[in-house]
Order: sequence, then C-alpha cells, then structure tokens
Amino acid sequence: MRLNPRTTVVASSALLAGLLAGCGAPSSPAAQAGGSGEVPQKPSKPVTLNVLDVAGNLQLTQGMIDDFVKQHPDVISRVTYSKAPAPDLVGKIKAQQGAGRVDIGLVLTGTDGLSAGAEQGLWEQILPKHKDRLSNMDTYQEPAAKMQELAGDYGVEVTYYPSGPLLEYMPDKVPNPPKSAEELLAYAKANPGKVEYARPANSGPGRTFLMGLPYVLGDKDPKDPIKGWDKTWAYLKELGQYINTYQTGTTATMKDLANGTVNIVATTTGWDINPRALGTVPESAKVSTLKGFHWVTDAHYAVIPKGASADQQAAVLQLVQFMLTKEQQAKAYDDGYFYPGPAVEGVDISMAPKKSQDTIAKFGRPEYDALIKDNPKEVPLDNKSMVAAFDKWDREIGGSKVKK
Repeated sequence: MRLNPRTTVVASSALLAGLLAGCGAPSSPAAQAGGSGEVPQKPSKPVTLNVLDVAGNLQLTQGMIDDFVKQHPDVISRVTYSKAPAPDLVGKIKAQQGAGRVDIGLVLTGTDGLSAGAEQGLWEQILPKHKDRLSNMDTYQEPAAKMQELAGDYGVEVTYYPSGPLLEYMPDKVPNPPKSAEELLAYAKANPGKVEYARPANSGPGRTFLMGLPYVLGDKDPKDPIKGWDKTWAYLKELGQYINTYQTGTTATMKDLANGTVNIVATTTGWDINPRALGTVPESAKVSTLKGFHWVTDAHYAVIPKGASADQQAAVLQLVQFMLTKEQQAKAYDDGYFYPGPAVEGVDISMAPKKSQDTIAKFGRPEYDALIKDNPKEVPLDNKSMVAAFDKWDREIGGSKVKK
C-alpha cells in the first residue's frame, strides 16, 4: 500500500535522539571507511548499483533511475533496490563500513537519516568538490535551495514539497471549518474527540502541525521549541484536553477521518491527495489552512556511504545529475505522494507522465497553486531542535495518550 508520504521518513524520528546520542568518535571504523581514491568522470567499467531507500523516495524516483540505467548501460549495468526504516540506516551502514565491505552505493533519505549519518561521519563529502558534475543543482527552485542548505556538503536534494500544515475534514460533518487557531480550539472544545493529529515523532502531518503552529500563533522564535514556543505549548496543552487519543501514525488518522471517528485531522499536500487517490479517504474530503499559515517544507536527498568504490561514486554523480533534469523531475509528481515533488524550477504537471496528470487532475486541489505561491515557506527545525520538540511533546502534551 502506498499510503505513506512520511511514514518511512519520519516514523523513527523519535529514535533520532538515541542515534545522535550514540554518535561514534571520528576515529571509529565506521567513520574511517572512506579512502576510495580519486573519483573518475566515468566508471572504468559498468557498475552494479545497490540503492537503499529509507524515505519512501523510490515511489518518486525509481522511474528516473531505471531510465538512466536504460540510457547509460556503460555507466550502470544493473541496479538493485532495497528499503529499510530510517532508524535502521545508521546501524546498517556502520556494519558494512566496520566490515570493510560497503555494497550500498546510494542512499535515499530524509533529513533525519541524512543528519544522523553525517553526525557519525558515514557519508562521502559530495560538495563542493563534485559541484562541477552537479550543475543541475543550480536550477533548484528557491525553497528547495533552502532545503539543500540543510544537507550541508553530504547530500544532494532530489525531491521537494511544501508539505503543510493543513487541516482535512469532511464537509458534511464540518460545513464551516475553523479558519484560525482560536476557532480550531473552540471547535475541539465543542466537539470533544473529533479533532486529531498523530504523535509528531511518528507522523509527517503531526510534526508539520507542531512546527507550523509557532508561525500561526506568532510565537517568539519558531526555530526554538524550548525557549521560543510559549504560545505553542500552551495551545497544545489546551487542545489536548479535547483529544481522546493520539494515533501512532498518520494512516490511522486518515482511517479515523474516513470512518467518522473524527471530523478534522492534520494533513499535508501528499497526505491529502494520495489517500484519496487510493480510496482510503473519500474523494469529497476538503482541506483548509489557519490564519497566519506558513508552509513547513520537506525534501529527500541522495547520499553516498563512505567506502563506496570510486567507480560507484562516479556512477552516482552522473545518475543524480540526470535525476535533476526537468524531464526526469516531472516524474516526481507521481500520484500526489509528495505533491508537487519536483525540486527544480520550471517543471509543471503538463510535463509529468499521463498517469500522474490524470491522478492530479482528479484528486489535486486547484487552490494549491495559489497557496504555494502566496504563503511563506519555512525550513523545518534542525534535528537537534526537532528531537527536543518531540521529547517535550511526549513528556508534557500527549505521550500518555498515544494509542498503544
């Protein structure tokens, strides 16, 4: 089932504190597994490329990779794909590096896995030394370029979306949706148990709602959840009085919306479009924003583990440059899973495969174009701040009410 726009990317972010706390010293075998020599412009012979996806990104990019292999058999002879939960990433890569046998040449990850691996020195430094081979990075749209900054020198952004936070509701149950944070709170108070968002550490919409509220509420410092979110934490505590249970993931909230258990849930563009396309949520569901709304953006990245051979690295650099062409980026529209999806400028839905065009025509929102164009776009919290926010939420807001 494809209903997971942020499940694999975020489901483990609650464990990220543990990953960061366990960071090995730079002298550890895992951190020292590089030494693969000068990277040639082209592999000496076609390589087998093993791709590990911990972000659900292959739903957007596998078609791009397969096209490259077809068009460039002299670079990549064969590609294999595997998937893993984000919390398994660091251990998996460190084990290979410690054994001196790295067979994964490319990892596709969200900000969580990228940062956790960078903290432990697991990734090859791609930039700036290989920037001349990645000239298509110069075509990033502006908010995507800001997300690229989060990658530092160790990852290359391959897909982007504005994300949320949005509210999704059934119009027959909620004919007049809340238009402000105050109205949402009043609705929750008048309708106990009918507003829902999932535990932020396990849910893209949950954490986007959490990170978006400081902008909506005009908090002191939206980038500092500990010292700058006084209004946000007070609001969440009050809202929590009228929430019976916090689901452990987004899929459960969508099912609750569909079956009438709740009337309003937190969502994002992808979690709005894709579940309706799949039939998990009725097509008639609507979305809205709150007064003072800012987008909190999101992205996926390509990283190369230290220990990958020079030939593998050469192949990956050519592949990523290819993935950032407009023609290939158009495939990122997919079935609305990471809507819109393209990280580069000038890629519209008319360039996407017909299946994507048909899905977006039926399940997309005409209002999204204006919402994306007319509202500010903010990068998410850095990982240390995000972990601090998750921990505070678990301790003080909803940890005791998360559904077991």
